[in-house]
Amino acid sequence: QLQLVESGGGLVQPGGSLRLSCAASGFTLDYYAIGWFRLAPGKEREGVSCISSSGRSTNYADSVKGRFAISRDNAKSTVYLQMNSLKPEDTAVYYCAATTGLLYGSSCPDEYDYWGQGTQVTVSS
Repeated sequence: QLQLVESGGGLVQPGGSLRLSCAASGFTLDYYAIGWFRLAPGKEREGVSCISSSGRSTNYADSVKGRFAISRDNAKSTVYLQMNSLKPEDTAVYYCAATTGLLYGSSCPDEYDYWGQGTQVTVSS
């Protein structure tokens, strides 16, 4: 069964850091670009960041630029989202998704083939 599994979420104080992981099960991520998304209560899903299959191209939403960093280790079939200087407004369920689509300029792919189940991130004092 082809799956993406997120981990690393939790409760953190404002200003703190978390690192989310997105691991593939049943397939390899080598040929897929990966996107991170988040969904907060009462809000629409927001694209946070994406990374090309090679890792050479990355994009970020303005709301996280300079605070979050996406990376990947294809040997481990895992993509990471390092989140620093977290704010209460970063509280959401974070999802990763895989796509054969390409990154163009500052945009992330629109459609994704596989989604993870999500991991909760709560930023609160």
